[in-house]
Amino acid sequence: MSKVAIIGAGSWGIALATVLNTNGHDVTVWSIVEEEIAMLKEKHEHVDKLPGVMLSENIRFTSDLKEAVGDKEFLVLAVPSVYTRSTARMMAEYVTEGQVIVCVAKGIEEDTLMILSDIVEQEIPQADVAVMCGPSHAEEVGRCLPTTVVAGAKSQKTAEKIQDLFMNDVFRVYTSPDMLGMELGGSLKNVIALAAGMADGLGYGDNTKAALITRGIAEITRLAVAMGAKIETLCGLTGIGDLIVTCESRHSRNRKAGMLIGQGYTMEQATREVKMVVEGIYSAKAALALARKYDVELPIIEEVNKVLFEDKPAKEAVTELMVREKCVEHLNLEWKHD
Repeated sequence: MSKVAIIGAGSWGIALATVLNTNGHDVTVWSIVEEEIAMLKEKHEHVDKLPGVMLSENIRFTSDLKEAVGDKEFLVLAVPSVYTRSTARMMAEYVTEGQVIVCVAKGIEEDTLMILSDIVEQEIPQADVAVMCGPSHAEEVGRCLPTTVVAGAKSQKTAEKIQDLFMNDVFRVYTSPDMLGMELGGSLKNVIALAAGMADGLGYGDNTKAALITRGIAEITRLAVAMGAKIETLCGLTGIGDLIVTCESRHSRNRKAGMLIGQGYTMEQATREVKMVVEGIYSAKAALALARKYDVELPIIEEVNKVLFEDKPAKEAVTELMVREKCVEHLNLEWKHD
């Protein structure tokens, strides 16, 4: 049995707390919101973010960060990406040398263009920072539906520790050394999911969705590989797998926000309606900045930015993508005959 703290009591943090409790670990959940902790203590259910998932009496809840972090072998950092740096900064004084921090949020910091694990390493240099992601909606993990994810770390030993910590008969965990590829896949797919939602909101069909998913993973892969990630990672669970589930699922907040925008809502109106952090909105600008930095063409992501931040109608953005200059699908394939 391991002592584990979940830092962040959103839907994903709560779902992972149920996995860890099922595996017999000693689990503490922290939130900065006192009212949220009071509700969890009283009801043992997150009635707002994960209704219907009842939490064991064995799980403890606290708003005391020192209490949460101290004496734990693993810290699962599950706050939204926009709060990763500020939360890591608060945690830093309580984290001991070699303590494992598993980042499970997805995003790229807009100002610095840093992935989340790099942010945590910068703020908490004494920690052993890892990541875990893949096609895994909290609503399904909380209901114990079969799910597969990937644990990434700099050392195989740490990745395998995380694998052993979480893995059970309904939650399968693979390992990978390519943390960069995992995090880029997990972050950039949210931007493509906004586009997929816009297509749904416009009333387009399966052909359109398939095109966005396929060309979307092509864009993600181009950028990730240019930054040093491995193409195999983008072909796996944290690339195409995560992209498929986020573009298709009714649970996807990014798809839902995009759908509302496709129906005529503004970005601000859509965000209010979703009532949760829409990570793709925060990653969209960062993705475009990275594309310019690494001189990579990302036409879908560029059009999403125009819709989000320049009030371009979603239908016009789709038309722009369709009438772009004609090209081959894969530049590295050669013709045998002229």
